[in-house]
Amino acid sequence: MKNFRYLEGVATLALNTDTCIGCGSCVEVCPHRILEMRGKKAAILDPDACMECGACATNCPVRAVTVTPGVGCASYLISAWLHRLTGRKTDSACC
Repeated sequence: MKNFRYLEGVATLALNTDTCIGCGSCVEVCPHRILEMRGKKAAILDPDACMECGACATNCPVRAVTVTPGVGCASYLISAWLHRLTGRKTDSACC
């Protein structure tokens, strides 16, 4: 899914490193692997690659990660990815 990108500079993904406890849950569940552990805290590698699915925020036990799911058209991106894998044509437009 690395070839799929959202619009530049509009992702709602945010990380509060003061709140982060370094559990790594966000890193494990991110389908685009845009989060990583740096020392004992999570860090955002590429916010523009975020499809805003909400997995990171949902799995953060202390709510250090925030994102507004749906804004990044996650369902469309997943659909386009699946259609590309299966050779089928994407039949709807994003947003």
